[in-house]
Amino acid sequence: MTLNEKYMREALREAQLAADKGEVPVGAVVVHGNRIIARAHNLTETLCDATAHAEMQAITAAANFIGGKYLTDCTLYVTVEPCPMCAGACYWAQVGQVVYGAADPKRGYSLLSQNLLHPKAQVVQGILADECGKLMSDFFKKKR
Repeated sequence: MTLNEKYMREALREAQLAADKGEVPVGAVVVHGNRIIARAHNLTETLCDATAHAEMQAITAAANFIGGKYLTDCTLYVTVEPCPMCAGACYWAQVGQVVYGAADPKRGYSLLSQNLLHPKAQVVQGILADECGKLMSDFFKKKR
């Protein structure tokens, strides 16, 4: 198992916590120096807050842990391609690397522009994409 797979599995655990609460199952972890410094999942329903996406929660927690707003030496692992809002947050936080599982062809940031992330950010996509995508599709099948 690669490090990317290891940390994506942790993000999947967070996504399952979201699903268990009736939230859209997106999970995220932030890694710094091969250590998870933040964990989060969607809380938009719980908090009645449209901005309470997993990535936003994880970025805030990581910045608090580090004691600064820039996450240049951090990697954000998220189960689904970030939306434009979350990509913008990654831009402003200067997240060094974004690793995501399933693409989001309806709401992902890449629909608008690949340039929504910070220019120095590295992107890795498709890590455990099938598992990440299945969690989402199973969730929405149950909703319908």
